[in-house]
Amino acid sequence: MHDVVVVGAGPAGLFAALELSAHGKSVVVVDKGRDISERSCPMKKWGHCLHCDPCHIMCGMGGAGTYSDGILNLHPAIGGDLTRLTDDAWSLVDEVDSVFLRYGAPVEIQEPTQSDVEDLSRRAASVGARFIAIKQRHMGSDRTPEIIRAFSADLKRRGVRFVLNSSAADLIIDGDACIGVRLSDGREIRAGSTLLAPGRIGAQWIGEMIDRYGIKARYGPLDVGVRVEVPSIVMDPVTRINRDPKFHIITHRYDDFIRTFCTNPGGFVVKEEYRDFIATNGHSMSGERSENTNFAFLVRLELTKPIENTTAYGISIAKLVTTIGGRRPVIQRLGDLHRGRRSTEERIARNPVRNTLIDVTPGDISMALPHRIVMDVIEGLEILNEIIPGVNADSTLLYAPEIKFYAREISVDRDLQTSIPSLHAAGDGAGLSRGIVAAAATGLLAARGILRGH
Repeated sequence: MHDVVVVGAGPAGLFAALELSAHGKSVVVVDKGRDISERSCPMKKWGHCLHCDPCHIMCGMGGAGTYSDGILNLHPAIGGDLTRLTDDAWSLVDEVDSVFLRYGAPVEIQEPTQSDVEDLSRRAASVGARFIAIKQRHMGSDRTPEIIRAFSADLKRRGVRFVLNSSAADLIIDGDACIGVRLSDGREIRAGSTLLAPGRIGAQWIGEMIDRYGIKARYGPLDVGVRVEVPSIVMDPVTRINRDPKFHIITHRYDDFIRTFCTNPGGFVVKEEYRDFIATNGHSMSGERSENTNFAFLVRLELTKPIENTTAYGISIAKLVTTIGGRRPVIQRLGDLHRGRRSTEERIARNPVRNTLIDVTPGDISMALPHRIVMDVIEGLEILNEIIPGVNADSTLLYAPEIKFYAREISVDRDLQTSIPSLHAAGDGAGLSRGIVAAAATGLLAARGILRGH
């Protein structure tokens, strides 16, 4: 019998384990993926996805953020609004940052000057958009695994037990309280408290638990769009100011919110593997660069009654793109999209911008994404082009789908305890965060809530 069992070895799970072990609690962390030393995507060697199950990019020690760009957005309103969960949001962000520094994150930090902020804000405002200035620390996709290795090694020295390559299949409910989890191989791990922190890859499973046990929750929004790839020289004037610049735009036709997210200067577009579909993402490394910069361009969708299930809607979109692309992301030149024609292998081969993701299917994203999303992307890039000239060029590459599931947001109290006693929640999979720093912060909050209850 352990004090706490944590489902998920991403930022939320690792930070919760750090806090709990520091107070002498026995902790076991379960994750369906591998240890950090065994996480290696074969696509880098073979040039195409081998459909690993589970996906090495999405699962394992450190979570999906380990092979993202490794950007720490040091602001409580980025990646989820921490101020909704605590009155001490800024100090919590600083605490998360200090932990990453302890385990080897670079000391260099990027913070735009006041004159740069004013200039970008003025340019954005002139076309009805907003620039959000943020202090950022870049760990890099190649350096982040080393940081996670040091982090997990320290947790093991503290007595934290990791059960990897093991999926949580069910909760163990006794009376009205949660007393642990049941693994897919039938083993049970019982504990005084259980923390659900499986990350985005676990959002669907959490949804099943919500329905099975009547856990109070609501459907969160859904971000759907494309991964945009342009020559780095186009984005350099902005990424030198903020490595991962945040621009918020309201489109004219549909009055929809669209934003830039996860910008990777000199980066690479990558494929994400889920159980029933594929998606795209991007990363950049400190030691290897491409000639391109990529970023997500995402439309925020919220559904109202009678259809509120944003997760099911997002999965249906992703499945359609997966079908059209033959389980590969669909790639299209922006010029071809404007002209209402599909991109072909020949057009992609002749394109001045070389695609950094090779495992793709040239096609027409307007056959895969809803018309409203496509129009928002087209209009949004036209507006963004007024701020960053060149992003709306014919040679700009679009990859679909880029989807960020925020899962169903589990209702929690100040201790991040759910409606089931002794069951707590944290991180992206529980709908409480949308990024590395915010996920880590919710892990700390949940751990402190558990400690208060013990």
